[in-house]
Amino acid sequence: MSPARPEPVRPSDAVDCFVRARPRLVGLAYRMLGVRADAEDVVQEAWLRWQAAEAGTIERPDAWLTTVTARLALDRLKALRRRREDYVGPWLPEPVVLAPGPEETAELAETLTLGFLALLDRLGPVERAVLLLVDVFGVPYPDVAATVGKSEGACRQIASRARRRVREGHPRSPSGPERRAVDALIAAVLAGDVDATLASLTPDAVLVSDGGPDRYAARRPVAGADRVARFLINLSHKQYRDARATPITVNGDPGLAVSVGGTLDMVVAFEVEDDRVAAVWVVRNPDKLARVLSPATMS
Repeated sequence: MSPARPEPVRPSDAVDCFVRARPRLVGLAYRMLGVRADAEDVVQEAWLRWQAAEAGTIERPDAWLTTVTARLALDRLKALRRRREDYVGPWLPEPVVLAPGPEETAELAETLTLGFLALLDRLGPVERAVLLLVDVFGVPYPDVAATVGKSEGACRQIASRARRRVREGHPRSPSGPERRAVDALIAAVLAGDVDATLASLTPDAVLVSDGGPDRYAARRPVAGADRVARFLINLSHKQYRDARATPITVNGDPGLAVSVGGTLDMVVAFEVEDDRVAAVWVVRNPDKLARVLSPATMS
């Protein structure tokens, strides 16, 4: 007796299936690519392939959509990485303000922070895909192997190596009232109080700014609490005296949207450890600010 074939999926059911999966697919593609528009382009291509597929023959729709999205994102990442080699100054992911979502997505949101995504940029495209699929989205190793074109054993080794490289970075360790720690730093900076600013920073604090080719930004990371403190104080008192700052949440971290003359000039995210700011991520590239205040739906 031949095995039973899955029941055909009606067109409306196929659409519903994709709509339910879309926030997760966008989240996967964004973590891979770091640019919201690129992520949405990848998911749109996955939708076109889903439409062209014989939905009734797909036994695990979620797994199929995840595999297709990951493959498309992997191909695009390989092309983007070549272009980013010529990027002016540090490259940071496009910041996003997340639309409200279910409480169970809170843990996933921690893997959307700019700090975590910056750590992922240390990985090669395949390492990044394997780590995200296994550790963030819980995809079984056999499916991951089929997605990236490697053996299951090789994928286990890749995941182990990727975890080690990420741990060697500056891991995020949320604790306590993060927003209050950021507010204390901002108050000290605005007051021009160097000692209070230093007290609000971890000794090894770092500031990374992304201005792209057209906006002024520090071309190298500013490392060490003393240098970060003086950089922030000089910036706020010389270039942004008349700026307007609005508290927002950026990629799950406390942040600011800073406007000058009614135009969004930069978005800043703060990474907090042990009630002090450990990292400051500044995005000024206008291409990455165009949609930042339009909430993104992803998980």
